[in-house]
Amino acid sequence: MTKRRRRLLTISHSYVIGLNRRLPNELARIGQDDWEVTAVSPRAFKDQLREARFEALPDDVAEVRLVDVHLSSEPHVFFWGRGIRSILREPWDVVHIWDEPYCVGGIQPALLTPRKTPFVFATFQNIAKRYPPPFGSLERAVLRRSKGWIAYGETIARAQADRYGYGDRPMAMIPPGVDVDLFRPDPTRGAAVRRQLGWDAEGPPVIGYVGRFVPEKGLEGLMQALEALTSPWRALFVGTGPMQGDVEAWARRQEGRALLATQVRHHEVPAHLNAMDMLVVPSLTRKNWREQFGRMITEAFASGVPVISSDSGELPFTVGDAGVIVPEGNREAWVRAIEEVLRSAERRRDLAARGRQRATDQFAWPMVARRTLDFLERFAS
Repeated sequence: MTKRRRRLLTISHSYVIGLNRRLPNELARIGQDDWEVTAVSPRAFKDQLREARFEALPDDVAEVRLVDVHLSSEPHVFFWGRGIRSILREPWDVVHIWDEPYCVGGIQPALLTPRKTPFVFATFQNIAKRYPPPFGSLERAVLRRSKGWIAYGETIARAQADRYGYGDRPMAMIPPGVDVDLFRPDPTRGAAVRRQLGWDAEGPPVIGYVGRFVPEKGLEGLMQALEALTSPWRALFVGTGPMQGDVEAWARRQEGRALLATQVRHHEVPAHLNAMDMLVVPSLTRKNWREQFGRMITEAFASGVPVISSDSGELPFTVGDAGVIVPEGNREAWVRAIEEVLRSAERRRDLAARGRQRATDQFAWPMVARRTLDFLERFAS
């Protein structure tokens, strides 16, 4: 008698980006003999910075169902269109969602999943917050509905463990993954990006930043620290956001040694990382925000790019012993740390090797997917 393959449904607004579907695709590969994996993605998702339309991949292994979403520019209140209800009513053995349990887009699937179907969610939230009505009560409803939850890091697990319902349910601490084949050391790819930017192949080391241009990312302090350096340098800022005008004005004053790349899509990030000699992550903790996992760090690690990071939130746990940790907001310490890495090619090589090893040992997608599937199997009907 043929063994029935169990059915896993995984839902996330982030699956609209092809690279973000590595989780369902790896779950499908690893569990191919026992599991049928289906992912739910938006047809399109427009956040506060840009609109992304669903990116089909030639190597998608998991089946993908597309559903309209509404109000996607408002991250806390976006919601899935009516197609989500009929999908959730199918006979699933486990439903997994990668959206926050205090946002409508995460609450809605939890409440629409039939009671007999095990439901598991994942969260990046690393601050124990009390949400205003109705979000607080809706989050508690999600907890009552859930069989277990996944914390995307140490500070997430600590922040949520004592809150309503979290400590009463099984939890697994599993990091997001990184594609160590796409993100890899590739000097040729990096040299091509430098040429496109108008930089000579030979020149001072390139200090890179990847992320949103917002105050809490520490950009103002980073620009001040760069100006205080005595060693030659170049700087590449990859991203976009409200501070873009300020960063552009500062870059114009640097006489060609600082450039912005503001139209870089996610699949183009690997080549831009290869153009950097180090990545800096100067995030600053705020009253209602502290840095979460820091995916750009694991992507830099996999790319063989040394990392200098602040100690905000989850960042020290992501970096481990593979990078340089600097007290957030301490400009003098940042100047010293960057100078040390700028002046020593040997130091950069050592950090690059340690980062690449950490990426393959701790964050490679097959490993992350295996841990995720092991956790979800505990609840399968």
